[in-house]
Order: sequence, then structure tokens, then C-alpha cells
Amino acid sequence: MRIAELSRRDSRKQFNSLMHHYNVESLRVCYQELDGKKALGADGVSKEQYGESLEANVCDLVDRLRTMSYRPGPVRQVLIPKEGQAGATRPLGISNFEDKLIQKMTQKILESIYEPLFLDSSYGFRPGRGCHDAIQALGRHLVRNEVQTVIDMDLSNFFGSVDHKLLQEMLSEKIKDRR
Repeated sequence: MRIAELSRRDSRKQFNSLMHHYNVESLRVCYQELDGKKALGADGVSKEQYGESLEANVCDLVDRLRTMSYRPGPVRQVLIPKEGQAGATRPLGISNFEDKLIQKMTQKILESIYEPLFLDSSYGFRPGRGCHDAIQALGRHLVRNEVQTVIDMDLSNFFGSVDHKLLQEMLSEKIKDRR
């Protein structure tokens, strides 16, 4: 909440130290928030299995993060069918449970920094917003305004083809903690 407030108050705010947010308490909260019914990663460890020694596992994970010895595990790739396209598939990467904890905490930090800065008219992959909200907003806009053209776009494999170097450069404008 503090990160979000700082970001809301100053859109140019830079964050120099974020690693301390990856602590036992925050990762324990992330553990509780993760769905235990999701597919298992390459290591085959479930939420239930990880939770059998939760304190020890999370303490060990935090120690590895502090010593910079944490390394994400391999991602298991599964091909899932594309809706409305017979025979077409798209790849889905399934991380190990421990990596999902780190991803969840990273998501929380990134959302705290960037969510206050996004335009109200942006709906993609934001908490509490979805495609139905976007459609309703578009409907309201069309009723109130004269519109001659509506363009519908689907960026094929956007996340799989995004320039990661450019993305890192964009993130580094606000996040100065290279860890």
C-alpha cells in the first residue's frame, strides 16, 4: 500500500530498494493466495506438498533471495487449444510452485508501482477489471459520443514476442533496484 501511495503521489517516483518486500511474511501471504488446484511445474511439487514444511521452505527461499543464489526452475510447457480455432494451440508455461510464489510477490510489487499510473480507460490484465468492463465502457462511450469507426485488434502472441530488452529498459525507469 505504501508503494502504491508513493507512486500515486509522484508519477516520476523511482524505487531504489524493493528486495526487502520478499520476506517470510509476504511470501506466506502469497502462499495463501495461490490456487492449489493449478497444474504442477516441472518439479512436480504441489501447494500442499510445499506447505507441509512451509516455514522452512519460505525461510530457505528468503535466504536464497538475500544471497542472490535463488534461480528459477525450468518452466514446463503445455500446448493448449485456441478457442474458436480448430486444431490451433498456444503454448502455456507452467512454473514450479516456489517460482509461482516469487512471481506472485513480483506481481504485487509491479501492480503497486504501476496501477496508480495507468489510465482509467485501460482494462487489459488489471486487477478488478476485465474485458466485460471494457465492453461496458465502450458501450457508454458510443451512446454519449458520435463515433464513425471502431477498430478491434488482437495482437497475436504479444507476450511471447515482446522485446524483453525494451521492457526491462521501461521498467528500469522507475525501478532502480537491479536485484
